[in-house]
Amino acid sequence: MTLARRAGLAAEELRAGCAEVSEAELAALSQSIAGARRIVTYGCGREGLMLRALAMRLYHLGCDVHCQGDMSCPPLGPGDLLIVSSGPGRLATVAALIGQAHGAGAKVCCITAEPDGPDPRAADQTLVIPVQTMARDQTDATSILPMGSVFEGAMFLIFELLVLDLREKLKESLESMRARHTNLE
Repeated sequence: MTLARRAGLAAEELRAGCAEVSEAELAALSQSIAGARRIVTYGCGREGLMLRALAMRLYHLGCDVHCQGDMSCPPLGPGDLLIVSSGPGRLATVAALIGQAHGAGAKVCCITAEPDGPDPRAADQTLVIPVQTMARDQTDATSILPMGSVFEGAMFLIFELLVLDLREKLKESLESMRARHTNLE
């Protein structure tokens, strides 16, 4: 199979998966982010990298945002939002963080492909990206991409669309976003 053919198949999987995301869930996450005092993101592995990318853009939008595990991550409390990713719906570290955030009075949004899993059920809100993750890659794999790659790629694309919505909601310009970009490159 040619590179162009593989790229086309992968791009179609991402398009189809993103098209199945609930606009209501995405709008609810946008509203939660816009109204949060402080935001912390967390994900395992490559899902975590996608959440770090989202955190960077939220910072560019002027949000008080941090990544769990960084030494400068502050505590959460009432008015705060923890955004976690649990593609397969069950991850021990995610479950523990959901419990800690709730115990501190923060709200939790879980990004997942498996909405019936214990992590999304424990969250206050979910954003379901209904594509293949490692939870199903060995039993009923449908993706040309390996393991959870289609979920992670769809996360990136959905997060960029979320940023577009937030940019309007927060009345941020490209110039104001660029002004927050690091100058240490």
